[in-house]
Amino acid sequence: MATSAEASVSAPSPLKRSITVKQLYFYVVGDVLGSGIYVLVGLVAAAVGGAFWMAFLVGVAIAAVTGLAYAELVTKYPQAAGASLYVNKAFRSPALTFFVTICMLSANMAAVGSLASGFVRYFAGLIGLPEDAIWAATAIALAFVAVITLINLIGITESVVANVVMTFIELTGLVIVIIIGAIALFEGVGDPAVLLQFNVDGGGGSAILAVLAGVSLAFFAMTGFENAANVAEETIDPSRAFPRALIGGMLTAGIVYVLVSIAAALAVPISTLAGNTLLEVIRADLFFIPASVMLVVFGIIAMIAISNTTLVTVVAQARILYGMAREDVVPAVFAKVHPVRRSPYVALLFGGAVVGALLVVGAIIRSGQGGLAPEDQLDIVDRLATITVVFLLFIYALVIVSCLKLRGKDERPDTYRANTPLLIAGIIGNLAVLTYTLIDDPEALFWVAGLLAVGLVLYICERLFGKKRLRPPGVERGDPSATLEKDA
Repeated sequence: MATSAEASVSAPSPLKRSITVKQLYFYVVGDVLGSGIYVLVGLVAAAVGGAFWMAFLVGVAIAAVTGLAYAELVTKYPQAAGASLYVNKAFRSPALTFFVTICMLSANMAAVGSLASGFVRYFAGLIGLPEDAIWAATAIALAFVAVITLINLIGITESVVANVVMTFIELTGLVIVIIIGAIALFEGVGDPAVLLQFNVDGGGGSAILAVLAGVSLAFFAMTGFENAANVAEETIDPSRAFPRALIGGMLTAGIVYVLVSIAAALAVPISTLAGNTLLEVIRADLFFIPASVMLVVFGIIAMIAISNTTLVTVVAQARILYGMAREDVVPAVFAKVHPVRRSPYVALLFGGAVVGALLVVGAIIRSGQGGLAPEDQLDIVDRLATITVVFLLFIYALVIVSCLKLRGKDERPDTYRANTPLLIAGIIGNLAVLTYTLIDDPEALFWVAGLLAVGLVLYICERLFGKKRLRPPGVERGDPSATLEKDA
């Protein structure tokens, strides 16, 4: 009898298996690069000081170790659903699996909301939209999410091709920043000593705490690699493709992040960069093209970069719902695949609706209609980014634990095996950053609770109206061959 892992690989899937190892590599690079470095770099600089590149370096290290666990698990279980699937196989607890599923979905939806708001920041700058035009900005963000959802509805192949094209464009923008930093260094504009300066006042009087504060923000920039696991069912030869593409893509993105951080610190005074975007580096007017022209060009590049990460994140959230619907964890309607485009259209539309609700709630709060004074209004970009990090740090730690717990099970000759001491260090690193983030921003828990409430509604619907699957003897829960159903 075939093992569950072998069945996972050999069983036919309604999804289209078309992603190559090169496409997967750029999928990872594009997803990771397009988020925090364009949206949150100024906040990391404000938290740490001139040495904020260290926050990105630590974030890259923690994320890369987590990526090792994902690489091992994907080669065992190349199916959609990612972390939810791994936790389900490790602990066999429907309640825990459901909770992880909702946490993963919430993280993805919060990330899409944050990225959409970041897109509006750049777009508003290009068209001259006033900062107080909250509802106009919200309308732009909603239209942005709708377009990204439409691209995903068309199909996974088209989404991945769009991802590869946008990855090259966003890399161009970051290379420009690195060149500007090199010019600042050689022309004596930037002082290398700034790279070792810490904002100890903002970090509780300690350089270590200052870096940790930056990591809790910078970690958002490294998130996204986990989304690749959700397209395992659509990847050609996943056992060979995933370890190479996932780890290679993360290391590439990490190196670029550190170089961009160093370049930004050299080109712009930290007091100017703090709280702002990479546009401040362009305004330094050190490039050979006039700053007025470069501001427009770079603004467009930044919007494409943010679009790229959003595209991949929407792909992931739909595949999580699709995969866990097949696991009987969420209502079966989310497993519906479009008969022509072969995309999980119900899951895509549901995700778009929840993100839209987040953006509208954020707009209500910012406009003062939520009972908050103007000085207490939330910055939706930063808040949703923090929420994303909270969810993902918990999930990453649990995925590493699942990886260790599943050692010796469902292994084949081509199964990748991660270094055990590194995985233990990864658990400690994820939990340390999670603890600091919650202590530093306890208000994030209210938004976390709100997104979990959406999950509770799904849970109730599944229990009341869902269907149970009849599995043949010896077939595990989640095996694609278990397709017989009856009404609950």
